[in-house]
Amino acid sequence: MYAKEVENSDLKKARQSVIEELEAINWYETRIEETKDTELKKILEHNKNEEKEHAAMLVEWIRKKDKEQDKAFEEHD
Repeated sequence: MYAKEVENSDLKKARQSVIEELEAINWYETRIEETKDTELKKILEHNKNEEKEHAAMLVEWIRKKDKEQDKAFEEHD
């Protein structure tokens, strides 16, 4: 496999992982809204915030590896 193919494959994995982290945040939000138990709510909020951290870490990695994407973050309207 060529270096460019590996790079593209890794970018695809990272992008899909961002999607999954954002979906997980939404799932936690729904569960938080629906639960009445305050202890469970705190646990779910903690988990949701960890998913946000994961998403941020992935976006940071993508920005380092995909210069066009990084430029879009800097120059968007």
